[in-house]
Amino acid sequence: MTKALEGIRVLDMTHVQSGPSATQILAWFGADVIKVEVPGRGDITRQQLRDIPDVDSLYFTMLNGNKRSLTLNNKAEQGKEIFTKLIEACDVMVENFAPGALDRMGFTWERIQEINPRMIYASVKGFGPGAYENCKVYENVAQCTGGSASTTGFDSGPPTVTAAQIGDSGSGIHLVAGILAALLQREKSGRGQRVEVAMQDAVLNLCRVKLRDQQRLRHGPLKEYPQYPNGTFGEAVPRAGHASGGGQPGHVLECAPGGPNDYIYVIIQPQGWATLMKVIGREDLVDHPDWATPEGRLPHLETCFHLIEGWTVTKTKSEVMEILNAHEIPCGPVLSMKELAEDPSLRATGAVVEVEHPARGSYLTVGNPIKLSDSPTEVERSPLLGEHTAEILRELGYSDSDIATAQEGGVI
Repeated sequence: MTKALEGIRVLDMTHVQSGPSATQILAWFGADVIKVEVPGRGDITRQQLRDIPDVDSLYFTMLNGNKRSLTLNNKAEQGKEIFTKLIEACDVMVENFAPGALDRMGFTWERIQEINPRMIYASVKGFGPGAYENCKVYENVAQCTGGSASTTGFDSGPPTVTAAQIGDSGSGIHLVAGILAALLQREKSGRGQRVEVAMQDAVLNLCRVKLRDQQRLRHGPLKEYPQYPNGTFGEAVPRAGHASGGGQPGHVLECAPGGPNDYIYVIIQPQGWATLMKVIGREDLVDHPDWATPEGRLPHLETCFHLIEGWTVTKTKSEVMEILNAHEIPCGPVLSMKELAEDPSLRATGAVVEVEHPARGSYLTVGNPIKLSDSPTEVERSPLLGEHTAEILRELGYSDSDIATAQEGGVI
C-alpha cells in the first residue's frame, strides 16, 4: 500500500527535539527523511541522557525513527557540493538552527530557491521578529514566554512548567501542518515557499483559552476557577490549579490505596449532578437549594469535591473509572508512565511500540498518534550514525571512489 508521503524526500537538518519531532512524523507518513549529521558526533542527543554506555540514547532513538542518517561536513567545499545536490534532490528542508546559521554557510533562502525553486524550507525558531528574536530558547523557556507557566500550578505557589513538551514537540506538530499545507499549495503553484514556526507562538496557540480568559477578566470574575470562590482576581489570568478551563468544574481526587498516582480527575456537569450525588450516597444534596444548581455550588466547590473524594478514597481509580463511566460522568485516572508503558490497549493501537535496535536491543517508543486509514504507519528504529551515507551518495550519482575520497578528507 502506498504511504501518504511516499515519493517526498526530506532534507532533515534538525537536532534535539522540535525539528526531529516534526521530521519523524513526516517519516511515519512515508517520506524519505535524510537526517544530515556532523561526522563523528551526530545529533547531540545521541550522547545525552544515555542509559547504556556508548549506545545512542533513548532521547535520540525516540525522535528519529524511520529516518536515514548521512554524515556531512557541509562547511568543507566538497561538503557544500554534496549539500547542493541534496537540495536539488529533496522536496522539503527542515532546520532548527540558531537564526542565520544556514545563511552563514552560504545557503540563504534566495540561494536555495535558485538551486531548487520547488523546495519547501521549514524552520523552527524560538521567537518571531521582536525583542526576543535572537535569543536562545529551550522547552521551558518557550513555556514561560508563551503563557503556559504563568497559568499552570496553584495560586499559592510559583509558576510551573508542564512535563508535556508543548514547546518542542508542540512546535514540531505545528511545523508539520505548515509543511503539508505548503506541499499541497505547491501542487497548484509549482513553487516552494518558507514555513516558519516560532516556539513562543506555538505555546501561545496551545494556551489560547487563557488568552480568552484574560479578555473575560475585564467583565467580571472567572467563575470556573474554584480556588477563587469570592472572585478576587488580579489583572492577569491566575494559575488554574485543577480547573478545566472549559467551564465545567473539575478536580483531581485521591483514590485507594493512596499511592503517588492513585488519583482520578472528576468533572461535575449540570446534567450529571443528581446521578453523581446518588452514586456517592448524598441524595440529600440533589435538590438542596444551595447545591442543586451550578450557581449554587460555585461558592463551595472545594467542599463539594471533598465530599466526592470521601467516596473515591474508598475505591481504586480503576473502580471509580468503571462506576462513573457507567453513569456517563466524565472522569480519567492519573496514569503513570509505568502504567502507560504496560497498557496492552496502547500496544494494540500502536500508541506505544516496541522496536528492535542493533546496539541497545528492544526499546519502547511512541507510535504515530495520527491515524490514516489508507496509510498505516510502520514504526522503525532510529539509524546508526552515518548508517546510510554511502547509500544516499550513490543515489545522488557519486561513485564508490568519490565516496572513498570524501571519507578520507573527513567530508563524510
